[in-house]
Amino acid sequence: MSECKGKSSWPELVGVQGTEAEATIERENPLVDAIVLLEGTPVTKDFRCDRVWVWVDTNGIVIKVPIIR
Repeated sequence: MSECKGKSSWPELVGVQGTEAEATIERENPLVDAIVLLEGTPVTKDFRCDRVWVWVDTNGIVIKVPIIR
């Protein structure tokens, strides 16, 4: 997203552990808070430049590309 500063998408993290993805995202863009969520968890639909949802399966593996939302 052009209005957000820093890196905004992490396709390379699909398939890694959610906690590892969370640390990587926050290291590569210190302006965001990465939040690990189990697939299917209800979330707010508002857009924020400081938030990245990290969707994981029941094994804690990232299943969707984490992007600023």
